Parts: sequence; structure tokens; C-alpha cells
Amino acid sequence: MTIFTHSLSNGLRVAVEETPNFKTASIGVWINVGTRFESKKENGIAHFLEHMAFKGTHSRTSLEIAKDIENIGGYVNAYTSREVTSYSAKVLSEHFAIGLDILSDIVQNSIFNEIEIELERQVILQELGMYLDTPEDVVFDWLQDACYPDQALGRNILGTRENIKKFNRKDFIKFLKKFYAPNQIILCVAGNVDSKKVFQLSEEKFGGLKKFEIDKPAPAKFIGGEYIKTKKLEQIHFGLAFEAPKFGDKDLYDASIFASILGGGMSSRLFQEIREKRGLCYSIFSFMENFLDTGTITIYAGTSDQKVCELADVVTQEINKLGHLVTPEELERAKAQTKASIVMGLESLTNRCERMARALTVLGHIPSIDEIIRKVDEVSVSSVKDFGSKLLHSNKASLSIYGPIKESPKVSQILSGLSY
Repeated sequence: MTIFTHSLSNGLRVAVEETPNFKTASIGVWINVGTRFESKKENGIAHFLEHMAFKGTHSRTSLEIAKDIENIGGYVNAYTSREVTSYSAKVLSEHFAIGLDILSDIVQNSIFNEIEIELERQVILQELGMYLDTPEDVVFDWLQDACYPDQALGRNILGTRENIKKFNRKDFIKFLKKFYAPNQIILCVAGNVDSKKVFQLSEEKFGGLKKFEIDKPAPAKFIGGEYIKTKKLEQIHFGLAFEAPKFGDKDLYDASIFASILGGGMSSRLFQEIREKRGLCYSIFSFMENFLDTGTITIYAGTSDQKVCELADVVTQEINKLGHLVTPEELERAKAQTKASIVMGLESLTNRCERMARALTVLGHIPSIDEIIRKVDEVSVSSVKDFGSKLLHSNKASLSIYGPIKESPKVSQILSGLSY
């Protein structure tokens, strides 16, 4: 399995991982534009635009897009995140050219039909309603907003109901022309394909895009704060976040191992102490999310109104303990989990595409899996403790709580409970 890269003259980058032992191919058009590129009045337009890409082009109706991909047994998908909009297809290897043609068409040639905009507006409003009825999703968005208040990185990807109701065809075309620059696009392909053929087709499909520079988003700054809201629910949803490294930082893997030891599995400290020993919740875990210039370590738990304050106290205690003591046994277990997750992820061609795109965006090159595994192996007890000490001394955190609250912990109490 070999990775080949190529750049078109307009700045669009192409990465191909040839995997002859597969019979399929995954294709991803990764556009480095997401919610954090939007102004407050534009909030939600990147996601809306992603929906509209499938609603018809100059050569295909929305039904023809669906039929063309399903006639060859493939499927297309897309998502919008805070920093990326991704369009992807999965096809049998012999149908790779058709899959690429469909993706290049929807990315470049959408017509933004006014009737389709009105129909999709209703769909997205329904999506927003479904999201608002899912408290475990809402609590994470509130937590993001508390981390980055009054910043684009803290805003909801779906946008506001008011914005969704007013976007029109001119808005989509303006956003597209403002941000969908070829030097912001990475085409990634993984599967049983020939890289030379991929590069040739890439030139044919994307070589006509004109290069231009885009306005970069403002640097993000982790501020911290809290968002606490009472609602009659079956349980309280608890989210706590601390600042973590950005992509490419030297202590990225130290932070990842710290998060894994803290709440990365059934053997983690939070799971064992809070669920197994004390029975304070059913679900509790921690994870790390990284962006181009910042990151977060987040802890989530679902608990009852009678137990949320105790749960917050125990979470604080466990963070304190981990900031001062890391055992060799749990370090090796967390490293084994991390390496297994990396290797198991290679079983998905889509994951391989995502890996290549993210690496090219952040590092400018694609490191080998052996190189990544080596960096995980280099994590030590002392380096994890050093990161823990940095987290304890940051004096910044974000808290979001949602549910039938009678008494609630405060972020100031949690910070005061951390021993530096």
C-alpha cells in the first residue's frame, strides 16, 4: 500500500493510496472551509450549501445524481464541521471515474435552484429541531460555545433558525466564490486504483478552477465559562472541557494519552471510580478534539439531579490525581488502545482518505503509520504528567449542564478544586 501525492497548477492537492487488496475505492473532496469561516450572519450557510450540492447541477437533477451513483452500486455522502466541508463517494474500483465525475460535478456546478432551496430549507429546519430534541448533542454545542464565546469556532454548525430562514441563492453563490478556492481543496482517493489515472482525471475534472486567496478565520482563543440550563428531562447531561493542543503540537500525543487514561474506556479512571465504584452514572467518557490552532479535552456524563454535584467533585478529584500520578501500567494500556485504534482505522478506506487530507492540511505531508506509532511509543509517564500539570495550571475550563437541575456545580468551584 503506497501513497502518492500531486499538486495541480491551481493549487489543488491530490493524494492517492493504492490498496490492490481492496475491490472498492473511496473518494473524498475535502474543502478546508467550515463553520469557523462564517460571519455571525452567515452562521449555518456552509452546512446549508453542503446540502444544496446534491440538489441539482447544470447537467444532473437531484434524482439523476442519486440514480447515477446507485446505478453502479455506490453511495455518496457529505458532512460539514467547524473547519471542513467534505464530499465523499464509495464505489467499486472499476467505477472510480464515475464516482469522481459525480463529486466534481456537485462541488463545482450546483445551480442552487430557488425551489430546491425552499424545500431544503424545510429539511434543515427539521434537522435543527431534531438536534434540539437531542440533549446529549445540545450540551456539547453549549460547551463549545462556552470554550470559545463570541467566536465563530464556538457557534453551532447547523446555524440559527433565523439565518436558515433567510439564506438565498445569491448568498450561496457568494460564499462559494469566497471560499471554495482550489488551494483550499484536497482530493483523496484510497482503493484499488492507479494513481497516474487518478492524477490525470483530477486535472480533467478540477484543473479549470481558478486559483484565488481566501480570508482566513480569526485565531481562536479558549476563554472558558459555563452554560447551565434547566429543563424537564430524564437525566442531567454534564459536559466539562479544558484546553488541549492543536493539530501538530509536540504534546499532542501526551494529551491524547492523558484523555485516554482519564476516560477512554472501561478501565479508565473515570469509568472505574464514578460508574463502577460509586454508581453515579451509566455513561461517562472523555475524548480530545483538535483544531488548526486550538483543541479541547472533554468529559461527558449522564447522571441524575441528586448526583451531579457529587459527580463533578469526583471528576475534579480524578483529574487532580492524574495530574500528579500516572502509573506505567495504565500508560502502556492507553498506548496500546491508541495504537490499536490507529491501525484498526485503516480497515476503512474512508478513514484512509480522511487521514491523508488532514495530514496534508496540517503538516503539508502524510506521515507513515510507523511514524505515528513511534510518536505514540515515545509518550512517557513524565510527559503525560507534564501535560496534566499544564492543564491543572491553566485556570481555564468550560462547563455545560442541561436537565432537571436542582443544585448545580459551577465552573469556578471545579477550578478551585484543582490542586496546582
